[in-house]
Amino acid sequence: MSAAEFETLLVTNADSLKPFAFTLTRDNESARDLMQDTLYRAFANRDKYSVGTNIKAWLYTIMRNIFINDYRRKSRQPVVYDNTPEQFLINHGHATVHNGAEAEMGLKEVQASIHHLPEIFRNPFVLYYEGYKYNEIAALLQEPLGTIKSRIHFARKLLKEQLSRF
Repeated sequence: MSAAEFETLLVTNADSLKPFAFTLTRDNESARDLMQDTLYRAFANRDKYSVGTNIKAWLYTIMRNIFINDYRRKSRQPVVYDNTPEQFLINHGHATVHNGAEAEMGLKEVQASIHHLPEIFRNPFVLYYEGYKYNEIAALLQEPLGTIKSRIHFARKLLKEQLSRF
């Protein structure tokens, strides 16, 4: 088959590729790009086409493979999301300064809230906060494990209510 005959065959079947390209990409521009890549690759590999076989199936296979390869290539690339509302600070060059006073004030409020917990909840919670495991706390306070877990849970719940502004 000559190049001109193959080109005519491609052009007559190109319209049937549009819906499939849109189904894959869900975007008109991407579908057009995919269709163009498919037609280019089909024409570049016209020597691999066997005369008499289904040209549409051959073109659909090429399109599907291009789409899958592009998808895999894009999924391996790292994606950077920038959700900052102050876009004028991007690449500004100045270092930001952490507000230590605000953090210290918040820490003091958290510590005060822990101090105001009822003692039955405060003791297991403080031990848990310091890094003890549930079974260690149960052994130290000589309480059942389930009781310790529920007291820590209720302490968290109370702290969450008291510190709702954080």
